[in-house]
Amino acid sequence: MTTTGPHSKTEINTVRIAIPVSNGRLHGHFGGCREFMLVDADTQSLTVSATQTLPAPAHTPGAFPKWLREQGARVVIAGGIGRRALDIFTLHGIVVVAGEVNARVEVLVAAYLAGMLTGSPVACAHHGQQHDHEHEHNHDHCAPHDH
Repeated sequence: MTTTGPHSKTEINTVRIAIPVSNGRLHGHFGGCREFMLVDADTQSLTVSATQTLPAPAHTPGAFPKWLREQGARVVIAGGIGRRALDIFTLHGIVVVAGEVNARVEVLVAAYLAGMLTGSPVACAHHGQQHDHEHEHNHDHCAPHDH
């Protein structure tokens, strides 16, 4: 394998991770976030090569998945997210994994690179069904709670 050209070894090992954030921590509800942190990480050396925080586009159905694909994201770490958004991410070839709401970005990225974030935000056993909603809230969709 050659390590030069448009698909160099470095590019093949790099993944862009998108995280909806508020004050440098995972935002509690994907659709309500106002900014995303994009993190470029090397999956072999498990190091971060670049980060940038961008304001989220206007929230309309399907806007975030399309915009994140245009930004080069291949992975999203999310807390609460609706079924429709998950389906759209799948159509765009973007993997969504569950992260702990309010966790620091550095902790989430390290956990992802270590293979510790593999479940979908809707894979939580206590949810009989995923619910779509537009209100702001800060609960962890994988923590026990009443609704």
